[in-house]
Amino acid sequence: MKHIRVIVILTTLFFALCVSAQTNQNFSNIRVDELSDTQIRQFIAQVEATGLSEAQLEQVAQARGMSPVEIQKLRQRVDRLKATEKQNNGTQGLKNSGNNRQAQSGREYNFEPASADSVQASGTTAAEQALNQLRSKIFGADLFRNRQLTFEPNLRLATPRNYQIGPDDELLIDIYGYSEASYQLRVSPEGTINIPYIGVIPVSGMTIEQATSRIKSRLSTIYSGLKSGNTSVSIAIGNIRSIKVILTGEVVKPGTYSLPSLATVFNALYSSGGPTENGSFRQIELIRAGKKIGTLDIYDFLLNGEFRNNYRLQDQDVIRVPTYHTRTEITGEVKRPGIFEMKSGEKLADLLRFAGGFNERAYQARVKVLKNTETERRIDDVTSDAFASYNPSSGDKYFVDQILDRFENRVKIEGAVFRPGQFELEPGLTVKQLIERAEGLREDAFRNRAYITRLKDDLQTELVSFDIAKVLSGEAADIPLKREDVITISSIFDLKEEYNVRVEGEVLKPGRLDFAEGMTLEDAIIQAGGLREGATPKRVEISRRIKNSDVLSESARTAQVFQVDINQNLKSATAGFVLQPFDIVVVRPSSGYSVQQQVKVQGEVLYPGIYTITHKDERISDLLKRTGGFTAYAYVEGASLQRPGAKVKDSTDVEKKMEFDRLKQFQRLQKKVNDTLKIEDEAAIRNDYVGINLPRILKKPGGKDDLFLEEGDVLNIPRQLQTVKVSGEVLSPVTVVYSKGKGFKQYISNAGGFSDRAKKKSAYIIYANGSVESVGKFLFFNNYPAVKPGAEIFVPKKPEGRRMSPGEVVGITSGLASLAAIIVALFR
Repeated sequence: MKHIRVIVILTTLFFALCVSAQTNQNFSNIRVDELSDTQIRQFIAQVEATGLSEAQLEQVAQARGMSPVEIQKLRQRVDRLKATEKQNNGTQGLKNSGNNRQAQSGREYNFEPASADSVQASGTTAAEQALNQLRSKIFGADLFRNRQLTFEPNLRLATPRNYQIGPDDELLIDIYGYSEASYQLRVSPEGTINIPYIGVIPVSGMTIEQATSRIKSRLSTIYSGLKSGNTSVSIAIGNIRSIKVILTGEVVKPGTYSLPSLATVFNALYSSGGPTENGSFRQIELIRAGKKIGTLDIYDFLLNGEFRNNYRLQDQDVIRVPTYHTRTEITGEVKRPGIFEMKSGEKLADLLRFAGGFNERAYQARVKVLKNTETERRIDDVTSDAFASYNPSSGDKYFVDQILDRFENRVKIEGAVFRPGQFELEPGLTVKQLIERAEGLREDAFRNRAYITRLKDDLQTELVSFDIAKVLSGEAADIPLKREDVITISSIFDLKEEYNVRVEGEVLKPGRLDFAEGMTLEDAIIQAGGLREGATPKRVEISRRIKNSDVLSESARTAQVFQVDINQNLKSATAGFVLQPFDIVVVRPSSGYSVQQQVKVQGEVLYPGIYTITHKDERISDLLKRTGGFTAYAYVEGASLQRPGAKVKDSTDVEKKMEFDRLKQFQRLQKKVNDTLKIEDEAAIRNDYVGINLPRILKKPGGKDDLFLEEGDVLNIPRQLQTVKVSGEVLSPVTVVYSKGKGFKQYISNAGGFSDRAKKKSAYIIYANGSVESVGKFLFFNNYPAVKPGAEIFVPKKPEGRRMSPGEVVGITSGLASLAAIIVALFR
């Protein structure tokens, strides 16, 4: 069973690959030099929409027959077109008077390298769709690929009077009037029907009208009412027969097809998939009994919606699709670019009609055409007056270019006018007339100077300045305008620094405020949110810029300062103090106002928590009294104090780096030895650890060790500690049980001793209270600090020295040898 499953799977994969190979696109006939910019833009848009890479496109293109030379040309063409569009977008403000100054947004399409494994099935399909934008489509080919357009014959319509009856057709005969009868009879293979009491009647090859006349004549021998008109007869086709039709030539699926006898040539073509890429769409032949009875032109339906020469088929009809005779291509600015088949006598005007005519951007005065000669290619220019007489040849490729992206009669005015924008350049239009068309100058217009941005003949820009007031009054000559001139009239507000005032200190929303003429001090404070509760209305300070300071004086003033008393309710009894631009207002706090300050006690005290400082000289000993004392597990010697300070950042500076590391180590130590202490790394880094001696503070309250409390202080009382940690450059960092009388080096020995990279002289110990002591030196002996419970011994690392390279060793050795030789020579 395993072998059978493997064989089935391999067979399925084989057939799937075969079907995939048959349905793959073929891009071997793509010529990048003959592609229009529109096709390249469509290709870029498709690539940007799918996010394909260069590797995916190249692999799929090569696998589908596109040559490496054409792939390289395509890459260069894409880069060149995008660079041109970017340049046009960047310079549009100069060439088109600033109308389109910014380049179009969107993801740039770049050829980026990718591995071969990145080409997946979905990527291959997307790449084929993108590359397919480069192929010109044969007009009409999609008609027979559209599964929503079936061309199925309508079998429920009334029987056509010219329908010819044949074997297997079903005739419905209804007799009504004085006599009534109904018969449902099938035509025999001999072409006859058998009517009861009448007999056999041959009907094969007859039309409905002919068969009705014969049957009625035979029925009148029994039904006398048929002659007098008192009885009538109706004959119709019931179930119709099937016919065999042969499709041959350039069709997608040639062969013999069984179709309803009401089917037409279009029905048969759709069933066979339509013409191939080499098949004709305009010379499809219908052959009956060895004779050609008609020719079908699919363009009649595609262009006009007409089913002309759509013959009804008969049994054993042959439909032959020959190869095309003349086929041309048109690309560019037409409504329906593609490949079109041309009949004898049709002109370039007909080709343009097939393509839907020019679109709105087309340059209609001239069309370029690439023609094939017997030895080489040739390019022709066909002017519009020759469209109706120019004869297209097979293989011709016509290009319709765009009109120039420029204006022939545009000027622009911008700035301090009531209606800025673009205007028509009429002959003799001047600056004054254009300002009048823009409804005149605004009140804030700067009238002393304006300028015209003008394009020179080489598309470089120049500025032409003029006095607006004199031009409008007639004191200066008016200036005639040229194409693409841009008049810029500035506002007085654009030509000066933005005025503001600044309010700082005890206000709710300190910061900058927009200055307004007549703004008073009270107005500025109200706009800043009003006074805080702790603000004093006395001695509000205003500092003002000095504009005429004596720069040569050593005591030159840098600012003018005013001190003003204001009303607590911000009511101006008089006009108030009027501010000027760039004044700085400072509202100071009241001298007798104080905000509560809080500290925190955590750890082994009876009542840990947050406490408010009651007076300025409150100390650590006073705070401990308010906590109710220590618990039985308190380790007083390990108490520490955190005090808010500046954030210590990681730095390359050696001292800051050591401080940073020390704080992190102490924070880790505190977290380990005190379960009730919850301090995050960031919080530890933002606080300074003050090494306090709590036993000495308790022994002598109010002494120099008994520090004053400050806002944000955190007093930590850890529980009894029983371990010592040894870390850094030791052979085996470890935490060991504290033993009284055990020295510094003994703990190092418990960690395996110093490592080879240890900097022994710089070893230090961090105590539980945050204080640090390093190894000292007395004469020739090292003085190691005492070890206490909860401490951490840290051995730093020696800085790594750079080893000399062999070249440096040789250089130094040679230098020493030369020096020795010189010394020996001097002694001699």
